[in-house]
Amino acid sequence: MSAGSLFADHALLPGGWARDVRLAWDAAGRLTAVQPGATPEPGMPRAEGPLLPGMPNLHSHAFQRGMAGLTEYRAEAQDSFWSWRSLMYRFALRLSPAQLEAIAFGLYVDMLEAGYTAVCEFHYVHHDTDGHPYADDAELARALLRAAQRAGIGLTLLPVLYQTSGFGGAAPAEGQRRFIRSTASMLRLLETLRPACEAQGARLGLAPHSLRAVPPEALRDALAGLAAQDATAPIHIHIAEQTKEVDDCLAWSGQRPVAWLLDHAPVDARWCLVHATHMDADEYRRAAATGAVAGLCPTTEANLGDGLFDLPRWTVDGGAWGVGSDSHACVDAAEELLMLEYGQRLSRRQRNVAATAAQPEVATALWLSAVGGGAQASGRALGGLAVGQQADMLVLDAAHPVLAGLEAPQMLSAHVFAAGRQRPLAQAYVAGRKTVDAGRHPLRAEAQRAFVQARRELLAGGA
Repeated sequence: MSAGSLFADHALLPGGWARDVRLAWDAAGRLTAVQPGATPEPGMPRAEGPLLPGMPNLHSHAFQRGMAGLTEYRAEAQDSFWSWRSLMYRFALRLSPAQLEAIAFGLYVDMLEAGYTAVCEFHYVHHDTDGHPYADDAELARALLRAAQRAGIGLTLLPVLYQTSGFGGAAPAEGQRRFIRSTASMLRLLETLRPACEAQGARLGLAPHSLRAVPPEALRDALAGLAAQDATAPIHIHIAEQTKEVDDCLAWSGQRPVAWLLDHAPVDARWCLVHATHMDADEYRRAAATGAVAGLCPTTEANLGDGLFDLPRWTVDGGAWGVGSDSHACVDAAEELLMLEYGQRLSRRQRNVAATAAQPEVATALWLSAVGGGAQASGRALGGLAVGQQADMLVLDAAHPVLAGLEAPQMLSAHVFAAGRQRPLAQAYVAGRKTVDAGRHPLRAEAQRAFVQARRELLAGGA
């Protein structure tokens, strides 16, 4: 990696749009200068269009990209998240390390072309197909590290603690055999993975899968063990995604899931509450006050019939949020924001719901909020185009027919709300290194071939 610089006629800074911006970064890929109202130095590279901060993808199950589009048929009288989950388990039971790496590599290349410059990988397929550990207990996690490094995307790796199949310590189901770990085993895995993560600049955290999958004592011990290793590590958890989950938690504890978590765990700004779809008014208020990020996955939540997060209620209390592509039925940062905004419009019968007094352009408001929340959830310096942050950047293609002739804020608006799936992105940079040019990753063809082959093998095996 080497130092570099870029000049942009228009750039989206944390405080809003700025003109004539000179950016420079050091050999580590950290921004050392962000100067609006500047003059380009002779020979300085110039952005072809408006410059955006790269989007962190705060929730990913990479292997599920291999089954995207394959569950869209009615298998039961009333399909739901729970019937989809049964199909997902069957797919997960067949996955080999090589297939996981191929699927993740293809996915991460696609993410870079779709506006994501970093990803939080919520990784819970740990063991061999028979449920026993591999000779190298970290084999599948290492496959994800290799895939991210090869694609050039930033990574926050979140090994998942998964122990039970339901509230009250229900024994794990047969379809979950590859996921199960003791608390001590998880803490040893984190120790094993730390050097590999540090070697490629990846962040390592922990993901207690959910309250139904991690008993209270295991949650307590895992958090204490994590704090002993790294007190600043990010912590992600699935929470309150489904109404059945809420009902089951009430039956078990007398409390709703988010309320129980807030009363029994040290939730703070390190935490990402993934989905958090079904909260009451008190939960919204209390959870926002902790500083935790709400991890929203609008296209997956729509695909699975989860329900709608109440974004205005969350943000009125100052809640941070970001977006993730989760099951990867859709891989497109702009489309997640579109789906988030449209869901709010449908539920409230209003328009431009996410706009604020400070940012009346709804696409600008959405993009900045999602970058800020995604950076926080990643546990990495990805908070936008500012000194000290990583030089993760996107350049919109100003010549694209959807964007041509518009002002910079309008180009972003058209990118989010009018581009469909055309992706009018010209370049992507990760830590100052160009990973996408003219809309294409240099390893796109290779990644697509590997992905298609891995999926073909899995489907041939009856997944």
